[in-house]
Amino acid sequence: MRLTLALAAGALAVLLAGLALAEDEPARRPHVRVRGIYGGVPTTLMEDGRTLETSGVDAVWIGERGITKERVAKLRAQGAKVFAEFNTLHRKEYLKEHPAAAPVGPDGEVCPPPHDWQGICPTHVAYRTWRMDAFRTLLAEHEIDGVWLDYHHAHASWERKEPALPDTCFCERCLAKFQEDTGLDLEGAPVKEAAKRLLGAEREAWTRWRCAVFTDWVREFREILDATRPTALLGTFHCPWTDEERGGALKRKLAIDLRAQKPYLDVFSPMPYHARFGHAADPAWISRQTTWLGKYLGVEGQDGERVRIWPIVQLSDWGEPVPVAQVASVLEHGTRLPATGVLVFAWGSLRKQPAKVDALVGFYRAIGR
Repeated sequence: MRLTLALAAGALAVLLAGLALAEDEPARRPHVRVRGIYGGVPTTLMEDGRTLETSGVDAVWIGERGITKERVAKLRAQGAKVFAEFNTLHRKEYLKEHPAAAPVGPDGEVCPPPHDWQGICPTHVAYRTWRMDAFRTLLAEHEIDGVWLDYHHAHASWERKEPALPDTCFCERCLAKFQEDTGLDLEGAPVKEAAKRLLGAEREAWTRWRCAVFTDWVREFREILDATRPTALLGTFHCPWTDEERGGALKRKLAIDLRAQKPYLDVFSPMPYHARFGHAADPAWISRQTTWLGKYLGVEGQDGERVRIWPIVQLSDWGEPVPVAQVASVLEHGTRLPATGVLVFAWGSLRKQPAKVDALVGFYRAIGR
């Protein structure tokens, strides 16, 4: 009897040890088709006999001004897809020669950039033309696999635990366009009075109109992509909040209507930077946000779906640090359905933390198809 009990106890110990090992080592995840890095060419993963393929990396995101033919060729030779990040409405250098493109607050004055995050008035025709021309040139000159829109939201600073979300833009151009598009007459009221009305009795009409303006940018980006490089994907990096968080700020403050943008986009990449946004000890917040997004958009992560969800998750230190021990948990939550791809933020600083890079590589290799 004692021998039998001892054997049973030993078998149980082996079983428990096996379960612990299974938890420590991520299982293969065939639904994850993209394992990416954002923020530059990961050259250290292509040295000393290593390759991106052996590191489990199959996609790289680079800022539009960092895209060169040489970098694209180098990454393609490594078997990686190359995606460009495209800044839509935060190119503050434009204001040096075009100050009229600055967003105007409800007091009728130019709204200062919160935390130095400078947005641009979305109805400034010349600015929009400038960005559309740059988008077209990027696609025409480089054999990239897609472009991700970035900073495509109203003048605000939301990438932090306590965001700054001013109400804009109440310039004469926006007020005139609002009246033209909606048929609502502001009766020539001064900006302060008009803004009070738009943020009060007409708030819903104002919110719908602002969201439609930003969505129309996405529609035009889609038209350009289809005409210039139709095989490329159009994605967007966007605020990870739900539609109800912060009083509906996703639409009411940032003018982001995800459902309205859906027909024009192939991939949604929410930015659930858990440490930066006050969830440093709760990586599960990442999967809670992507789960909400999937339900909101009707995306399940199944084969054959046109629209996909590929979150960009935080591994580098920004605000609160992300410890090495948390890397696997962050990536585990970032790769749960409905997500079918994931990329990490951000190579520029992450490359200086080799222990984190090793943990990233270990996870990517383990879940690889």
